[in-house]
Amino acid sequence: MSDFLGDGIFAVDGEKWRQQRKVASYEFSTTVLRDYSSLTFKNSAIRLTMIISELVSSNQVMDIQDLLMKSGLDSIFKVGFGVELGVLSGLEEGKAFSNAFDEASCQILYRYFDVFWKFKRYLNVGSEANMKKNIQLIDDFVYGVISRKTKQLAKKGQDILEKEDILSRFLQEKVKLSGGIDNKYLRDIILNFMIAGRDTTAGTLSWFFYMLCKHPSIQDKIAIEVQKATQMQEGKITSNEFGNYLTEDAINDMQYLHAALTETLRLYPAVPIVITVNKSNHRKEHEDFTWFGTICTYVHDSHTPHFLFLFNNNGVQERILEEDRSERKIEAPPL
Repeated sequence: MSDFLGDGIFAVDGEKWRQQRKVASYEFSTTVLRDYSSLTFKNSAIRLTMIISELVSSNQVMDIQDLLMKSGLDSIFKVGFGVELGVLSGLEEGKAFSNAFDEASCQILYRYFDVFWKFKRYLNVGSEANMKKNIQLIDDFVYGVISRKTKQLAKKGQDILEKEDILSRFLQEKVKLSGGIDNKYLRDIILNFMIAGRDTTAGTLSWFFYMLCKHPSIQDKIAIEVQKATQMQEGKITSNEFGNYLTEDAINDMQYLHAALTETLRLYPAVPIVITVNKSNHRKEHEDFTWFGTICTYVHDSHTPHFLFLFNNNGVQERILEEDRSERKIEAPPL
C-alpha cells in the first residue's frame, strides 16, 4: 500500500498518524478552506448536471458512477491542489492521471488476492510492472503541480495565508517549519485525501440514486423539499440558475434529503469492510494471551439487519428525523 499512498494517513500509524491527523483536522476546519471547497463542489455539480441533462435529452445510456467518479476527482483535485484537472471535460492530461489513479487503486486491492505480487514487483513483470508505471505517472504529475504552485506563489509574492486550496495551506506550514515538510509529504497527504474524498462520495451517491430510482415516492418528497428550501419559482430553469439558489442555508433546510443520504450510508456504507493489522504480538494488562494478524470488520453486515430496512415502499426516514437522536440504534463501529 505504501507504494501508492506513501506515508499518508491511510498507510501509517503511531506518531506519523497523529501528526497528520492534528494538522489535517485544523486545516480542514478553517472557514477559508470550507467555503472554497463548498464553492468548488457546487460548480462541479453544476457541470455534471449539464452533462447528464444532455445525455437524457438525447436518450443516451450513462454510467452514473463513472460520471460521479470523474466529477469527484475534478473537485477533490481542485480543493487539494488549486488547479483544474479537467477529467469530466475530457482533457487528455487529466484523463491520463485519472486512469493511472484508478488502476493503481485497483492494483492495491488485487494484491490481497495475488500471493505472488511481491515476486512480480521484484521482477517488474505483469500487473506490478503496470503498477510501477502508473505510480510514476501519478508522481510526475503531482510533483509537477507542487513545483509550479511553489514557483507561482514565490514569483507573485502572494501571501500564502490568503490561499484556499490544501496544497497552499500546507505550503504555509512548510514555511513555518523552515522546510520541515518536503514535497513527498505534500504528495502523500493530498493523495490520501483525494482517495478518501472521491471514492466515498461517488460510491455513496451512486447507491443513493439507485435507491431513488427504486423508490419514486421518496424521490418526489426530496424534490418537493429541495424546491421549498431553495424557494425556486415554478418552471424550467438552467443548471446555473439552480446553482444560484443552492446556498448553505438552503442545504441546511433539506432535512429529508439528509435523512435519505444517511439511510443510504447505513444500507451501503462508503467503507463496507474495515481491515486493521497488528504487526506484532501484543499483550494487554490483565490479559493472558498474545496475538498478531488481521482483524476484518464487516460494517455492511452489522448495519443492515432486516428489522431496520426503512428504505422501502411504505417507510421513510422518520427514525433518522427523530428529535431525540441519542436513542439511535445505529452507531459507527469502534476501532
